[in-house]
Amino acid sequence: MKITVIYGQNHKGSTYHIAHDLALKLNGEIKEFFLPKDFSQTCLGCTQCFLKNENKCPHFESLKPITDALDEADVLIFASPVYVYHATGAMKTLLDHYGYRWMVHRPEASMFKKQAIVVSTAAGAGMKSTNKDMADSLFFWGVPKIYKLGVAVRATSYDQIPEKRLNKINKKIDKISKKVIKKNGNVKPGIKTKAFFSLMRMIQKNGWNDADVNYWKERGWNKKNRPWKTK
Repeated sequence: MKITVIYGQNHKGSTYHIAHDLALKLNGEIKEFFLPKDFSQTCLGCTQCFLKNENKCPHFESLKPITDALDEADVLIFASPVYVYHATGAMKTLLDHYGYRWMVHRPEASMFKKQAIVVSTAAGAGMKSTNKDMADSLFFWGVPKIYKLGVAVRATSYDQIPEKRLNKINKKIDKISKKVIKKNGNVKPGIKTKAFFSLMRMIQKNGWNDADVNYWKERGWNKKNRPWKTK
């Protein structure tokens, strides 16, 4: 199993330790990226990725190591501490660059066979909206199975988390990791993903953007082919 972890912060606090422990529980090959250290460029809004090709993005080469790791992985873990009830700006900056991969444009076929986990922590609240920030992109990329782990650590650093709460966190990690391992290699899109894909398929039959229309046509998705059925 290949696992790619994206951290929305550089420091190794509660979010890092929980997400890292979860990755270790999956017992696979792990690649980790820290934001903004490993990618910090803000989307310029030039629309080249939408209208032409993603390799026209001025940040394409610096983003490529992360893109390759995302595509090669079986499991994606996106982790962010809560910043004003949402994911960090660094995480948002990364996700902005993959707008062209949303199903309404040019989704990557491999995404439809992956599992993903979003992890967020806060001293108090905001985990639900923070996880949604990350899960939204994952769903619209086509990832069929997304687990959410939001933890109120009641502390400002990992070593200050009370032992009783830490035990509860570890139980949640064990529960999710067992589910992910069980489904590895056998992940299929549910009704919601298939329904949204079908809607996008209808749009792309007579789409306005040639780059998107041609992408769907080349893969036969506008006919009988489906990304989750390709080898």
